[in-house]
Order: sequence, then structure tokens, then C-alpha cells
Amino acid sequence: MDDRKQRIVIDRAAPEGTRFFGWEVTDAAALDALAARLETAGVGVTAEPRTLADTRRVRALISFKDPAGNRLEAFYGAEIAEEPFNPGRSISGFRTGPLGLGHAVLTVENIDPVMAFYVDVLGFALSDYILKPFRAYFFHVNGRHHSLAMIETGKSGMHHLMMEMFSLDDVGQAYDIALTQPDRVSVTLGRHTNDFMTSFYCKSPSSFMIECGWGGRDIDPANWQAVEMHDGPSLWGHERVWLQAADREVAREMRMRAAAEGRRAPVQVMEGNYRLMPGTCPWWDGVSKSSV
Repeated sequence: MDDRKQRIVIDRAAPEGTRFFGWEVTDAAALDALAARLETAGVGVTAEPRTLADTRRVRALISFKDPAGNRLEAFYGAEIAEEPFNPGRSISGFRTGPLGLGHAVLTVENIDPVMAFYVDVLGFALSDYILKPFRAYFFHVNGRHHSLAMIETGKSGMHHLMMEMFSLDDVGQAYDIALTQPDRVSVTLGRHTNDFMTSFYCKSPSSFMIECGWGGRDIDPANWQAVEMHDGPSLWGHERVWLQAADREVAREMRMRAAAEGRRAPVQVMEGNYRLMPGTCPWWDGVSKSSV
């Protein structure tokens, strides 16, 4: 995906549903401190052998499980690739770097004990949460609005993995490709209310979805205040095929209400990724200047 030797591992020999998530720490001292904090909290920690570290392309790692049974690995010293990244098709690239791979969203039977583990033990911070049309909580570990989220569904599993593109056109072209395959799109193109991501979701060959997005929001972790989001998960679009009919109707009503109330959010762009248009309406020019 970038200059890292490895970001995603696909193991054809592993049983269906087998998964692990790697979280990066600064150095060996930080890894030791995390292991000690986990053990103090009564969490079993395994110092993995050098052979596994080599397989993961890192200097060292430990492994442990969250209350939902997900295997987590903490590591430091990720290898940098010698050869430049060569995408599988023509794209502008993925937004990773200090923000990490993207985000992972888990389904959990009960959010409360899992949330307590990630916040109180691991040190994640709550970004925001929604209670309708389903209960979901979002957590950050850096400037990305969320690197982890949980949806309470009554069972534990993997919901989706998000990867962010540098260009909106990359997302649109991926959407076109996904639409050529029957039943591949699980959530239509839309825009989220909390991280402002424009994205769609498609079914992977395994039992979870991939979110392909652009324009994710940056936050200041030191000053961020978590709030309940009352407008649902999406400003527009994002028709969720996977939801039950009643919940889909609730989500649709929330989007219609957002439209009726004129809900808007600024577009998140990077330098060189946009070009300003000249204003053509004195009224709009005045409104936009007063809102900056």
C-alpha cells in the first residue's frame, strides 16, 4: 500500500474467519510498557518468537486477545520496502503514513466490556458514537478520526476494513468496477457524518466488507471532545444492503431528515488535490467568507 514492507496478510491456509490486528508502538520500551500494563490488568501476553516477527516484517511483537476474542498484536520497527509501491491498477495511492492502514470495524455482542478494554487498558480514545439505527462507537489513536470502531450486533466478528485513497476519482472508479460484479456492492456511495468520508463498501471474498473511501477528517487528539451523533452514520447515500428492512428504513429517514435540515460538512482535501473555483454568486461569496 505504501513504503511499508507489509500492511495486510492474506493466508490461504488459515481457517475462514481467522484474523489478527497489528497495532504499532514507538519502540522496544513502549512495547515492554504495554506488555506490563496488560499483565497488570490480568490479560495474558505472549512474547512472540523472532520467527513470527520476521514473518510479520517487524523488529518485535507481542500478542494478546481482547474481550471479544480477537487476536491483537503490538509491534515496533516495521520494515521499509526497498522497491517502490506498484499498484495493481492505476490509482493515485493510499493515505497511510502516521495515520496507519485505515480503520477496522468489529461487530461485538456487547460493546461495553470491549470498549472498556480498548480505552482503559490500551489507551484508545472515544471519537464519537451513535445509538440509532444501530449502536456504534468510534475510537482514535492518532489524527485519523477513528482507527477502530465497534457495532453492537449480538455476535462477535469482523464488519469491515477501510482503506483511504488519495483521490476521489479513485473511489469512483473502484465503484464502477464493483458495480460490474453482481451483488458486490454492500453499501452504496455516500458520505459519513462523523469522519466526513465519501465511500462505498463492497463484499470481500471472505466474511467481511471493504470500505473504499476518500476525504477522511483529521482531528486533534489532545483537544477532541466525544459527542453522540444524532444524524445517523451518513449525510447522504450509504444504503446498507446488510441491514434488516426496519433498520434500513430508520437509516433512510435519518438521511432524509438531514437533507431537509440542510446538514452540510466541509470537504477534507490535501494540498494539490483540489483547485478553487471562482465564485459566481455574491450572496454565496458572502456566506462562505463569513463561515470560514
